[in-house]
Amino acid sequence: MNILVTAGPTREFIDPVRFISNRSSGKMGYAVARAALMRGHKVVLVSGPVSLQAPDGLAVVRVVSAAEMQSAVEAGVDGCDALVMAAAVSDWRPARVHANKLKKRSAPATLDLEPVPDILMGLASRKGGRIFVGFAAETENLLDEARAKLNSKNLDMIVANDVSRTDAGFEVDNNAVTFIPAHGEAMALPLMSKDDVAERLVKWIEARRK
Repeated sequence: MNILVTAGPTREFIDPVRFISNRSSGKMGYAVARAALMRGHKVVLVSGPVSLQAPDGLAVVRVVSAAEMQSAVEAGVDGCDALVMAAAVSDWRPARVHANKLKKRSAPATLDLEPVPDILMGLASRKGGRIFVGFAAETENLLDEARAKLNSKNLDMIVANDVSRTDAGFEVDNNAVTFIPAHGEAMALPLMSKDDVAERLVKWIEARRK
């Protein structure tokens, strides 16, 4: 299969020095890309700014902003059989990007934000027979929020993870997630390495394609 994976955070700049971002390390997305590659699939990884090294043989498209990630995913989706959207794309960005560094004495008291277009929602009309998997990183109402995203984005499955935990989720090597398919029962996985979560996810995609 041709599998398109996204990973890492995005950065939405306020000025050339400052930006809005999040705690995503990219480890989960890189683990998915690595697992798919090791299982013989052709993988393209769209990566936000992270400090991780991609394995040999992996095609990597490096991006910074949500707009750049959207462009890269839109360019690659028609050639893929499955899309795994593991990136933590910013939900908001500054309404205005300042050309020069804002000085403390003249910086605005408030920062106007605008919503970032949802990449998966925008791709719903191009899904066809492709498998779309999303991720839901939440701190409360995990399963309800994840199911709402699953339905609104026309996904085949969403991976829900509680990022309020200190032993799983952002910035660590382990994760404790729940696979919530569009059809069938949810499956809660115990705490395990992100590599193990990734392998289970890729196997689920393989079974779905049969």
